[in-house]
Formats: sequence, structure tokens, C-alpha cells
Amino acid sequence: MFEQSQIQEFKEAFGCIDQDRDGVIKKQDLKETYGQLGKLNVNDEELDEMLNEGKGPINFTVFLSLFGEKLNGTDPEDTILAAFKLFDPNGTGFVNKDEFKRLLMNQADKFTADEVDQAFALAPIDPTGNIDYKSLCYIITHGDEKEES
Repeated sequence: MFEQSQIQEFKEAFGCIDQDRDGVIKKQDLKETYGQLGKLNVNDEELDEMLNEGKGPINFTVFLSLFGEKLNGTDPEDTILAAFKLFDPNGTGFVNKDEFKRLLMNQADKFTADEVDQAFALAPIDPTGNIDYKSLCYIITHGDEKEES
């Protein structure tokens, strides 16, 4: 399911979250991890919801399978392209970054400004402020070459 390098990255991530190094991620581990990331007011219900996805103690094997399920849940590239094409009636292969940001922040799930900035961090944006959504779709479904080197 995963390449050896990916498994190693997941192992490092697991080690960062497993604050007490007992081999199992618990609510206190998640609280401390969130605290280190600057989010101090995460509620217990959110944490319980995360932990319940594991259907039991979250050891490294469960952690890996949860990520496998999440990553395999990514839409196929053609589905994502079709969604972007709705915002590109002229078929240029680009969408305006500012207009797309406005839509993301005001429609459906309503992204925050920080979430939009995170989403745009890997997006190929030209000097005129347009997103090359075909390249972005590739990055979403295959990963970013810059991250891997």
C-alpha cells in the first residue's frame, strides 16, 4: 500500500504524536500535540471522534491503516479536474486565485483564510495570479515533487 519511504515518514509522524512514547496514541497525546502546534482549546469531543476512527487503541499499524484509508479516499484526478473546469468556462486551464479564494471562503464548507493559504501553498500560481489547476490536480493526486526531493 505504501512505499518504504512513506512508511518511514508515517513512523516519524507517529513518534511526534505519541508524546509519552508508549506505542499508542491516546487523548493526552493528541492534546499535547495540538498544544505544541498552538491550538490549546481543542475539545474532548473532537479528540474522542479522532480516536474512535481507530476502533480501538491506535498503535502504529492502526495509524498506518487509517492514513491508507484517508489517502485512498482522494478523488481521481479526472474528477478533480472536472470540478475545476466548472470555474473555467473558457477552458484556459487556469482559475483566478483571488476569485477562487473568495469562493472557497464563502461557499459550501467555507474555508478560513489560513486554510486557503495552506491550500495555495503548493498551488502553481503564475505572476498574474492564476492557478494552473491541471498541475494542481496532479499535485493533489500524486504528491509534490519538490516535497519529495
